[in-house]
Amino acid sequence: MKKVIKLSMIAMVASLVVGCATNSDIENLQSQIDGLKTSVAQASSDAQSAQAAASEAKDAANRAAQLSEDTNSKLDHMFKKSMMK
Repeated sequence: MKKVIKLSMIAMVASLVVGCATNSDIENLQSQIDGLKTSVAQASSDAQSAQAAASEAKDAANRAAQLSEDTNSKLDHMFKKSMMK
């Protein structure tokens, strides 16, 4: 019985020594969290910028495709007209 009490006391002391976080540990973790928050905010901003640029590129591509279709239609019309003569 005494051995069980001694072993439980040793285990309790060891867990207290190993398991307790100090203020510096908490401050270190908080600074890491703050750094990660900054990184996440920057990544989100970069993603929004990339999305806006992709949207602009898509719009430009759509305009170019429409102009190309218009030009092809005009050329086809001119070709048919010249074949009629």
